[in-house]
Amino acid sequence: MRDLIVEQPLQAYLQATPVIDWRQPQVLAQAQALSAGDPVDTARRCFEWVRDQVLHSVDHQRNPVTCQASDVLQHRTGYCYAKSHLLAALLRANGIPTGFCYQRLSIHDDGEPYSLHGFNALYLESWGWVRVDARGNRPGIAARFDPPKETLAFAGTLPGEATFANVLAEPLEVVVEALQAGTSWDGMLEMLPDVGTAEAANLGLEPQ
Repeated sequence: MRDLIVEQPLQAYLQATPVIDWRQPQVLAQAQALSAGDPVDTARRCFEWVRDQVLHSVDHQRNPVTCQASDVLQHRTGYCYAKSHLLAALLRANGIPTGFCYQRLSIHDDGEPYSLHGFNALYLESWGWVRVDARGNRPGIAARFDPPKETLAFAGTLPGEATFANVLAEPLEVVVEALQAGTSWDGMLEMLPDVGTAEAANLGLEPQ
């Protein structure tokens, strides 16, 4: 596995943005409630809370479609991308640099069509950048926080699939646009974001 590609200084992975709105009072309050003083324990608490307390939209057939971290927190539901936005907000609010990572996966595990899957990487002094996947567990998926080991929800090893090595400071625009256009959890299944090989290259996404 190639090293992760981190192209920006750590400060870029701490910023509040319109989507990662960690300065919003409810997000900040939740981040403070999960703080454990020690960065590793804080990161674990934030990860496990988002993984277990925010329900995956499809697994639980939950509306609305969320995007902004504060909306994910309010409604306690979201697609993987939205859950990664909230986890980034909670970690950034606790001073832990956090970015965004993506895989391209076969939706039905048999080739086309494909869609992106979103998760996070966070920076801890003890280990450097570590990827974590707070998508939410279900039978066949057992992602956990176990640095420096990496346990993601999906392997991304089938033909046409890819796990990108990039750690982005902001979510991909195609992901944000899809979530903002979504009106229902099942309607989103028809418009899941994807990037083909050429588009991935244009975006600077490099497979491992």
